[in-house]
Amino acid sequence: MKKLLNTLYVLSEDVYLALDGENVVILRDEETVGRFPLHTLEQVISFSYKGASPALMGACARKEIGLCFFSPRGKFLARTLGMSYGNVLLRKAQYRISEDQDFSLSYAKGMILGKVFNCRWSLERTVRDHGLRVDAEQIKEVSAQLHQGLSRIRICETMDSLRGIEGELASRYFSIFDALILNQKEDFSFCGRNRRPPLDRVNALLSFAYTLLGTDCAGALEGVGLDAYVGFLHTDRPGRKSLALDLMEELRGVMADRFVLSLINRKIMKAEHFQTQADGAVLLNEDGRKQFLSAWQQRKKEMLTHPFLDEKIPWGLVPHVQAMLLARTIRGDLESYPPFLWK
Repeated sequence: MKKLLNTLYVLSEDVYLALDGENVVILRDEETVGRFPLHTLEQVISFSYKGASPALMGACARKEIGLCFFSPRGKFLARTLGMSYGNVLLRKAQYRISEDQDFSLSYAKGMILGKVFNCRWSLERTVRDHGLRVDAEQIKEVSAQLHQGLSRIRICETMDSLRGIEGELASRYFSIFDALILNQKEDFSFCGRNRRPPLDRVNALLSFAYTLLGTDCAGALEGVGLDAYVGFLHTDRPGRKSLALDLMEELRGVMADRFVLSLINRKIMKAEHFQTQADGAVLLNEDGRKQFLSAWQQRKKEMLTHPFLDEKIPWGLVPHVQAMLLARTIRGDLESYPPFLWK
């Protein structure tokens, strides 16, 4: 269990949530392993497969406490609703922001600042940890370009300008990505980002990681009551979870790109885990997907200190915390959205 900003995260898979008086109790084999007063909570997010009692669901609905259920792997399942649901005000505020270019730009700039900051820091970490195995001067040059780009992002005045800067900096970041691959160079090389379909093994891994991260971000947004389909940077398009794409921008470098590099450099993923189709598409085979998903779940359990909250949390909670901070900003509880800035 982890309580952050009046949100209770139940991370254990094998516990049951019940009501005892005015408290939510966490039970494992009928033994109480946690107890929290309901009046101190705004939301309960459970990753347990055992669920919760109807009495607790009713109490949360009456007290307008969000009660959300995710699978242990992080897939959004359901959210309890009472006779009235306060998140309608949150979503109306979200829709107003999405229709206002100036408001949308302020949120989008924060997310892209987070993306570029994290990509730059990832490059700096590589130089620090593997300086003798990489072209440190070349990586440092791209890092400096990303650093300069942060100032340009802060002062840009239109969404088109922001998208142009983001595209340019992403291209520079990926121009050096192959240098971050330290092992298995004969089987894993990167000549540029390609997708739909991916045409090499590195792009296949990146695309799969982005898909999983996007799913986690969409579930996190739904969990706090936001509409994952209405974004600020990414425009509305039928079937596209635009706000999830917005949220994952700042997390791509640290949660997806670095994860893919670790799979290659630690030789967890190998050439035998891929298949090439007739049209040239390179995809993970069944064994490859199993290996990837197993490592992804393990990665989500690793701990870090959240830079804004200054609290230790597992990596798997990062999208949920960012979604919570985004919701609080939209409601007016925070002055501006604090992007995830990893170090």
